[in-house]
Amino acid sequence: MAAGTPLPAGSVDPVAVVGMAVRLPGADTPEDFWRNLRAGTESLTSSTDEDLAEAGLPPSAAADPARVRTRPVLEGAEFFDAAFFGYSPGDADVMDPQHRLFLECAWEALESAGYDPRGLAERAVSVFGGTGPDSYFLHHLHPHRRAAGPGAGPVQHLLGNSADFLAPRVSYVLDLTGPSVTVQAGCSTSLVAVHLAVQSLLTGESDLALAGGATVYFPQRAGYVHREGGVNSPDGHCRAFDAAAAGTTPGDGVAVLALRRLSDARAAGDPVLGLIRGTAVNNDGGGKAGFTAPAVDPQTDVAAEALALAGLEPADIDYLEAHGTGTPMGDALEVTALAEAYASAGPGRLRLGTHKPNVGDTWAAAGAVGLVKVLLSLAHEELPPLANWQRPHPEIDFARTPFRLAAEASAWPRGERPRRAAVHTFGIGGTNAHVVLQEAPPAPARPEPPAPRAGRVHVLPLSARSDGAVRAQAARLAAHLERHPELPLDAVAFTLLTGRARFARRAAVLAGDRDGALAALRVLAAGGTPSYGPGWAVLRPGGGAAEAAAEESYGDTAALRQAAAWVAGGEGEPAVAPDGVRQRVVLPTYPFERARHWVAPPPYAGEPGAAGAAAGQPHPRPALENAYAAPSDRLEELVAGAWGDALGISGIGRDDNFFDLGGHSLLAAHVTATLRGVLPVPTDATDLLAAPPTPAGHADRLRDRLHTALGALTDDEAAALAAKLA
Repeated sequence: MAAGTPLPAGSVDPVAVVGMAVRLPGADTPEDFWRNLRAGTESLTSSTDEDLAEAGLPPSAAADPARVRTRPVLEGAEFFDAAFFGYSPGDADVMDPQHRLFLECAWEALESAGYDPRGLAERAVSVFGGTGPDSYFLHHLHPHRRAAGPGAGPVQHLLGNSADFLAPRVSYVLDLTGPSVTVQAGCSTSLVAVHLAVQSLLTGESDLALAGGATVYFPQRAGYVHREGGVNSPDGHCRAFDAAAAGTTPGDGVAVLALRRLSDARAAGDPVLGLIRGTAVNNDGGGKAGFTAPAVDPQTDVAAEALALAGLEPADIDYLEAHGTGTPMGDALEVTALAEAYASAGPGRLRLGTHKPNVGDTWAAAGAVGLVKVLLSLAHEELPPLANWQRPHPEIDFARTPFRLAAEASAWPRGERPRRAAVHTFGIGGTNAHVVLQEAPPAPARPEPPAPRAGRVHVLPLSARSDGAVRAQAARLAAHLERHPELPLDAVAFTLLTGRARFARRAAVLAGDRDGALAALRVLAAGGTPSYGPGWAVLRPGGGAAEAAAEESYGDTAALRQAAAWVAGGEGEPAVAPDGVRQRVVLPTYPFERARHWVAPPPYAGEPGAAGAAAGQPHPRPALENAYAAPSDRLEELVAGAWGDALGISGIGRDDNFFDLGGHSLLAAHVTATLRGVLPVPTDATDLLAAPPTPAGHADRLRDRLHTALGALTDDEAAALAAKLA
């Protein structure tokens, strides 16, 4: 049983950010997000009349002058690699995309830190995170009169959509045994999640923690309704701190960070992206205009507390990533509160910005998105421009505050003291959060590499669920190495050897230097290598292919025999870690092979037949390691059909494993109920779940029950049963 690491009494150990992942409008990776921030891009999508109709809105919605059709939309939210995470297509269809995206980003955050997400069961890894509104259930699932999707029912809807199960779902799928807590605090959710993760690490309760949030508004392509005096922008543009600020814009987004104690991160050779020096959380209480209104003094207090816990003065901070929703009252109150907390820094000392004009108000994800922005700014030694800012807000006298705004990017170079920043959020309900960040300390000096011996090679293993995904991995890695020539090849090899999950399809690139690795990866990406057994051929430096046999002229015969055995499906590792190397680097993450998992909202209820519209169609049989074999008789067909109804899959084969298809105990109960209505014999879930859990095995167990029952049937009943099974 994994448990946290007890810390020495009185120890002070900053928390390091070692990995991060995002899915945002116009950005699938942190690198994409940085390019958009640097360019001042507004990642907006406009909805057509057809989009509104497909969203189930009445015809009058298209003519409504209050309908704003532009907002930041996350493309591809309906796509998910269900089989990768062990979900049946039917379960994936009814799972809130916010949960699916958070799960994918959790995997990516761990991989970006250099860790195999499926190899952490022996450590205390915690998960803290939350979601936005459950609008997928409200707009897509609930309106359907019948169950939304094959095999779906109230329990599946609850498990797939309730925010309670967001963090536990990640812990279950990745086998993480630390605390797993869903956090719901409005727009402060993900920053509160970071605060809780930091506390869990500093008390020794966790050894590694994931923290973040996910928000996707449904229906996605329907815009929103602007109301005079409301919080939403009248034109889809967020103009934070600007004279033209008139409201925020609802934006989709997901962000997850991986955190560790700095001492542990350094000892393990983790990539340290930045340090968290102090965090604080409080609430407004009742002393304000109303439940939805922000307050000044509590925001001042939470910022001051975070600075005090960090042991820093306001003048020690260079930049403040504000909540900055673009609402006239909210912006003015926020600046007033933060100006009081940072007053001693002096006028114009800190740059002030926010990401919301770029991607909108991502609700539960907003604080974590702000942290990612700051970490990217530290890495690139530059502060991006504040998008949509032209003239100062008339109710904010910036000359009397410690802050300055600019529409242009500005350099943020390393200096004599560490660069520092803070991230601030507040939300409806009054929860405020403040986090103080600092640039990563210089990495420990790398030991001198051993003198290269003749024929010494670096083994770069790649592994995925399909040949196409292996090729995609090779293409991604080649592109990354081209963009980052500073990455040591031995550290790349160490990260791939120790920080990636192992799957059935495998390849191993063997290279003596960076040029050889790039050449071999390009060959592999293009599919130009012969297959060898269940894996791929081993590649020699220079891009040539070799079958799985060591060549005496090549030099490192033992190493070659070990990558070859692994590629051919062996249980061992592809190679031993390079001598003296213990450094993980940020590399591309797994190339998920997503398919559409979606229950469309019903058409407008005023149209004939809309209320009974079908919610979804079965998915084709997913790719499995075993080949398809058709049912051999009518009983196997009945069993396979009952499985398909529960799993949302058509064309299930007689040798397909229930669990490989995404089955679980609730779906087994559904299958059992279906078969009880067809067969005149008692049956329960054990008939399905016993080995082997295949349609053929299930049918054999039912066949035994049928033979036993035949003696009790009349001739007519036996004839009817025979006809049913013929």
